[in-house]
Amino acid sequence: MGEPDLPRLLLEASRAVGAQVVASLEERGFPDARPGHGAVFMHIDRRSGTRLVDLARRARMTKQGMMLVVDDLENRGYVRRVPDPEDARSKMVRLTARGRRYVAEARRAVAAVEARARRELGDRRYESLRSALEEMIGAPAEPLEP
Repeated sequence: MGEPDLPRLLLEASRAVGAQVVASLEERGFPDARPGHGAVFMHIDRRSGTRLVDLARRARMTKQGMMLVVDDLENRGYVRRVPDPEDARSKMVRLTARGRRYVAEARRAVAAVEARARRELGDRRYESLRSALEEMIGAPAEPLEP
């Protein structure tokens, strides 16, 4: 069998990093963390909340797929749906106190995974990897909102 192609390598790297973040979150008191939850946590406006349709668009998911993730997170106590003050027909997805704690710990977990990658690759290779990935997606990766 030949060498894996680029999409396969990127997918496997993403899965490996996601698994490391989940393991770190489990150690930090969030045993129900799942990689798929990032679709909400990476795209939600932490202060005001976000409409489900906007979460789906930002995460490049279907509205139905995002609804399943939000339902799961609501059942776990990380988010809640509240009336949208600008549109009575719509709901906003907002973080609960537990969701805000999760986001804070997720930031620490991601920082730890990145630090480990930097140590393993060395500064120059790590920065090259980041630059190459940013170039491939067409823009620098946006930091998570505080």
